[in-house]
Formats: sequence, C-alpha cells, structure tokens
Amino acid sequence: MNKKNSVSLTIQQHISSKSIFSMVAMLLICGMLIFTKTAFSQDDKFEPLGGEGKKCKIGQDYYFEYSFDKTPQLGTVILKIQIFDKNGNRDTSLKITGDTGMPTMRGHHDTGMVDFQQNKKGDYLLPVNIVMPGAWDIRMIFSKDGKPIYKGSINFEV
Repeated sequence: MNKKNSVSLTIQQHISSKSIFSMVAMLLICGMLIFTKTAFSQDDKFEPLGGEGKKCKIGQDYYFEYSFDKTPQLGTVILKIQIFDKNGNRDTSLKITGDTGMPTMRGHHDTGMVDFQQNKKGDYLLPVNIVMPGAWDIRMIFSKDGKPIYKGSINFEV
C-alpha cells in the first residue's frame, strides 16, 4: 500500500468513527428528550388545587381542606390537611404522601415522596422547608387501602 492510499484509509476511518459517535450522541439526546417529556407529563396528572380552606373533592366519598400554619415564607411552614367523608365527618383512614420542591428546578430542592404524619386530632401534617424565593409546589397522593385514589398539587410563590 502506498502512502497516498494509507492517508486516504486513515481519513475514511476517522470520518467513520465521527459518524458513529454522532449517531450515538443523537440517539442519546433523543432518548433524553423522550424521558424528559414523559417525566414532565406525569406532573399533569396532579390536579392543581384552589386556595386554603376550600373543599377539595376526592371522588364521591371524601373531600379535604388544607391550610398552612403561616404564610409560606423562607424557612419551615407546616401544611395541615383535614379529610372528611361525604357526610362531613372527619376521616383518618386515608394515607397521604407528599413531595415538595420547585417546579422550575426539579431535582434540586425536591424532598421526594414522604408520608404526612397525623397528630392526635387526626390532622395530616407535612413540614415544608422553603430554602429560596420562587415558585414552589407540593404534590400529594391520597391512598385508600394501599391504592392511590387522588393526586393533587398546591402551587405557591415565595
């Protein structure tokens, strides 16, 4: 093989490895975009809730009301939820898990799903640690007998 053919073969191998690298990179980017779209579409399944003290329906059998111990601000605030059956009687048979974070910075300040704790009165409580100003949300899943029956989110600005 002469020197000219050797250089030509080396250039072709270099171009081929660049093409393969480009294709792999494009596949990874496409995969990440699909994953991101799927992850964000899950947010749509959490029903945005109205303001504090309003009745929020959970199907036909329950409703709940929520409030904060103080206006959300930097530091820790406590979210309190009271659940009632369709007749207006307090109910403590549901389980609530919640995730707090900043929707514009998913993954940076999120708590991950944690269980609400019940106090002696049967109120469901969740401490919310607000570490910086901006848009925040609390995504909640209400479960009965281990099965999710409602997903809702509280959105607020600090």
